[in-house]
Amino acid sequence: MDDTPASNFLQTIIGDDIASGRVATVVTRFPPEPNGFLHIGHAKSISVNFGLAEANGGRCNLRFDDTNPEKESSVYIEAIVADVRWLGYQWDGDIRYASSYFQQFYDWAVYLIKENNAYVCDLNADEAREYRGTLTEPGRNSPYRERSVEENLDLLARMKAGEFAEGAKVLRAKIDMSSPNMNMRDPILYRIRKVTHHQTGNDWSIYPTYDFAHGQEDAIEGVTHSICTLEFEDHRPLYEWFLDHLPVPSRPRQYEFGRLNPSYTVTSKRKLKQLVDEQIVDGWDDPRMPTISGMRRRGYTAASIRRFCEMIGTTRSDGVVDVAMLEFAIREDLNENAVRGMCVLNPLKVVLTDYPEDKIETLSAPRHPNRDDLGERELPFTREIYIDADDFRGEANKKYKRLVLGKRVRLRNAYVIEADEVIKDDNGEITEIHAHTIPGTLGENPADGIKPKGVIHWVSVAQGVPAEVRLYDRLFNHEAPDKGDNMFMDHINPESLSIVTNAWIEPALAAASREQQFQFEREGYFVADRFDHSADKPVFNKTIGLRDTWVDG
Repeated sequence: MDDTPASNFLQTIIGDDIASGRVATVVTRFPPEPNGFLHIGHAKSISVNFGLAEANGGRCNLRFDDTNPEKESSVYIEAIVADVRWLGYQWDGDIRYASSYFQQFYDWAVYLIKENNAYVCDLNADEAREYRGTLTEPGRNSPYRERSVEENLDLLARMKAGEFAEGAKVLRAKIDMSSPNMNMRDPILYRIRKVTHHQTGNDWSIYPTYDFAHGQEDAIEGVTHSICTLEFEDHRPLYEWFLDHLPVPSRPRQYEFGRLNPSYTVTSKRKLKQLVDEQIVDGWDDPRMPTISGMRRRGYTAASIRRFCEMIGTTRSDGVVDVAMLEFAIREDLNENAVRGMCVLNPLKVVLTDYPEDKIETLSAPRHPNRDDLGERELPFTREIYIDADDFRGEANKKYKRLVLGKRVRLRNAYVIEADEVIKDDNGEITEIHAHTIPGTLGENPADGIKPKGVIHWVSVAQGVPAEVRLYDRLFNHEAPDKGDNMFMDHINPESLSIVTNAWIEPALAAASREQQFQFEREGYFVADRFDHSADKPVFNKTIGLRDTWVDG
C-alpha cells in the first residue's frame, strides 16, 4: 500500500497568506460540540487544525461550541479533552467555551436589532417551515418582520428574562427570504430554551444558534483560518454576513475540506448514540466503536491515527476512504514497536514424555526480532505445554506445516518435538497429545537431518497464566452501512466480538501495564485492556490481525 503523504491545499492557502502579509500569526481552532464522544472523523479535523498551526509556527484553540445544553454534558467535555491530549496535541492557553461569550453574543443581537437587521418572530415551527419556501420556490416574509426596533428590543429582553414559553418566539436575522441559499432566509439567531447549562447554570433562558455563534467566536479569538468540513460550505455566506454586520474585533476566513468517511464505518453522532443507547455496543468507548476512545481501547496508537490522517491528505471534496488504510497504519506501527509474546487461544495439552516432570527450564527469547533495544524475555519450559488445538492433526497433507502424528514441528524459541500418541476421552475428543523432544534442537536443527516443517507457539501449563482475550472485528459487515436507503442497524457484524475465557499466556504478559501493546505471535496484535486488565486477571483486546482477512469481502 502506498503510504506517501497526500496533498493539503490548506497549507498552500496558509503559505500564500503568510507570504503576502495578510496573516502574521496563524490561529486555528478545533471547535467540537460536547454532545458525544469524538470519532475518527474528528481525529482528521484535529490533525488538520492543530497540524497546520504547528507547521506554520501558529497556535490552535480548543473551544467547545456549547450552544445546545439539551444534548450536552460535562462527561463529553472530559472525554474530548482526554482524546485531544492522547493524540498528542496541545491547545493554546485555556480551554475556551462559546458559553463564555454569551453576554457578548446577546449584546451583538441587540446591535443587530438596533441596525434593523434582526427581529423577533412569533411563527411556530410549522408556520416557519411554510414561510421558508423550498429549494425551487422563494420564501415569504414573516408577518412579524417589520416590528419596530423598540418592540423587538423589548421582546428580546423579555425572552431573556424567561417570560415566554419555549417555541413561542425566536430572534431572526433580517436578510433575504428569496435567497437561493436557504441559510440566508432570515435564519434564527436565538431560541428560548429553559434548560440548565453545564457551564452557565440557569443564567440564560435563551441560547444562540451555532450559525450565529460560530463566526463571532472566531472573531473574538482572533482566528485567522476557520477550517470546517464541506457541509458548512453553504453556511459561509451567512458566516460572512454576520462579520459584515457586526463590530467584530477581527476578520476570520472560513475554508472547507472534505470530511473523513471510512468504509465499513458509521460516524453520525446520532447513530453512534443509538448504538450505545440500544446496547449494541458497551458504551462510547467500546473497542468496536469508531470513537477515538474506542480505538484507543482497541489498541490503536495515537501515532497510527495521526499517520493515517496524514496518508489520506486534505482535499476539497468528500469521498469514502478505505478503512484498510487505517488498518495498514496500525499494523505498520505495531509491527515495528509492539513487544512479542505467546498466547494460546484454544489450548490443547501436549505432554513431553521424555522431559523430566519436575524440571523447569528458563529459555530466552527476543522481545522484538528487530529491536535489540527492547531486550529479551524469559520463557519457562516444562514437561506439559499448551499448543493451539488448530495446530495439530492426526493426519495431514504436505501443505500442513504444523504438528502431525508421527511428524515434527518446532516450538517457537524452543525445541523440535515429534508427536507420538493421541489421547481421547470417552466421546472421542482429543484431550492431550503425547510427544517427545528431539535432543540438541534448542536453537539448532536436528542432527539426524530431518527438519521440522513448521513453527508453532506454546505456553507452559505449570508456569503459564489463564487470561481473557476479547477478539474484536469490524462492527459492520457492509462497506457502506448507512448509505442511501441502507438501514445501518441491519448491517451489524454478528461476529464483531467473541470472548475467549480460557486462553493461556506466557507469564510475563500478565505483568503488562494497561494499554501496553503486543504481537501475540501467529495470532495478531493485542493490547492489555485500558480498564479491566490486571496481573490477577489479565484481559487483552485484539487490535488487528497480522493480515487483512477482509480482502475478498
